[in-house]
Amino acid sequence: MSQDNIFREVDEELRSDRMRALWRRFAPYVIGAAVGVVAIVAVNEGWSWYHSNNAAQSSDELYAAFDLIEGGDLPAAQTQLDALIANGSGSYPVLAQFRKAGVLAKEGKTADAVAAYDALANTQSNPRLRELALVLAGTLLVDNGTLAEVQARVETLAVDGNPLRNAAREVLGLAQYKAGDFTAAQTSFEAVLNDPLTQNDTRNRMGYYLAQLLSEGAIAAPAEASAAEGAANAIDQIVGDEMPAPATEPAPAAEAAPATETPAATTPAEPAAQ
Repeated sequence: MSQDNIFREVDEELRSDRMRALWRRFAPYVIGAAVGVVAIVAVNEGWSWYHSNNAAQSSDELYAAFDLIEGGDLPAAQTQLDALIANGSGSYPVLAQFRKAGVLAKEGKTADAVAAYDALANTQSNPRLRELALVLAGTLLVDNGTLAEVQARVETLAVDGNPLRNAAREVLGLAQYKAGDFTAAQTSFEAVLNDPLTQNDTRNRMGYYLAQLLSEGAIAAPAEASAAEGAANAIDQIVGDEMPAPATEPAPAAEAAPATETPAATTPAEPAAQ
């Protein structure tokens, strides 16, 4: 038994020596990996805090610019938006660029506003933001540009499957109407009406446009029911709903009264007839 104990103790010592040798060999790598993980987590948390803090500050600056715009102080709003575009964090500089273009349009600087929207359409990586900038530029050009300028921006968006197709069709139809191409305008407006995903407000606007074209005689009313006739009927319904109720509602009772009095009026004539 004593020999077994000796052998066991020797074996344990050997195992301990091997473990110490392994630890001395791999300890720097294990400690380095642990320190690296801690450092990565610390950097990630620090960056998240820094980014969140900057994003919150940029949000406050953007809302401050909105307040200045609502208050009518457009030059101060422009200065605030320029600072946010230059130093903002996250997506707020892009929002500031869109809002700055809107302020330029509000100031009557249409050419500068269109140029700002065109710049956004040419620089943004997000395709939806590019398309939105094109539609907004086209909207400004309806009253301040030519049909060709509007078409160059929105015609490729007025196709099935594009999320902004109806906005593009409406802008295109208005530009066509202004240019005197009434048939093309009718086609654009009816394309919006025939889209099952068109919202009610947009559908009502298309109804107004088509009713206007019909009233001007710019388009012919077809013999059978069409989208244009439906639009005209929708306008009548809308106007009827907005009109106050007529004050002649008791008229049916008044009209019915003579019918009940007729026998009484003829009773004196009966003895004469006999």
